[in-house]
Amino acid sequence: MLGLELPWLDDVERAKAPKRLPVVLTPQEVQAILKQLHGTNHLVVSLLYGTGMRILEVLRLRVKDVDFARKEILIRDGKGFKDRVTMLPVSVIAPLKAHLERVKSLHEQDLHAGYGAVYMPNALDKKYPYAARDWAWQYVFPSQKLSIDPRSEDAVTRRHHVQDQAIQRAVRQAVRDAGISKPATPHTFRHSFATHLLESGYDIRTVQELLGHSDVATTMIYTHVLNKGGHGVSSPLDAL
Repeated sequence: MLGLELPWLDDVERAKAPKRLPVVLTPQEVQAILKQLHGTNHLVVSLLYGTGMRILEVLRLRVKDVDFARKEILIRDGKGFKDRVTMLPVSVIAPLKAHLERVKSLHEQDLHAGYGAVYMPNALDKKYPYAARDWAWQYVFPSQKLSIDPRSEDAVTRRHHVQDQAIQRAVRQAVRDAGISKPATPHTFRHSFATHLLESGYDIRTVQELLGHSDVATTMIYTHVLNKGGHGVSSPLDAL
């Protein structure tokens, strides 16, 4: 700040953040939690576990980003402002289509009432002034209520996407109701997705691409989770 030379600074070691292994659920625990969820909450958590997406990546999905024919989901502006593609689980297709039918009906009601313009990222509303009302640009998981968009200069009333806090509360309650003692959060399903893929024999590079990690070293943490019982070594107590 003062522009002074500090020759001793090169000898100072930077503090390192502790590396903690992620919490991972078993497939049976995932199933038990999903049984406690219903409606939109069930669908969102199913996508969290079935695709490996982050919670805001799921909630910010637009209708146009879901490709039922190719069974793919295009994730726009993920962490690091990168786009990537992940799978669309076959088991989610039917309930997701039914959900979108209800969302489309809600959008048509908004249009009839003089609303229906969704928030457009990166100033696209200036480039495509009519796209904000198009069905393709609507959120897959819209909020139940209209609200004033604080980002708009003229206090525009819009329908935002479901808040992540609502999903966090629903997951927290479902974990309790399922009798699971692990501190599971929506992000735990992403960890479980990656770990279960590796357990199924998929290579680390494939998992890296699905998760959107820029460095494979970030994905490597899940290989530590796979090392059961001290790197796969059997305890001598079990040999007695």
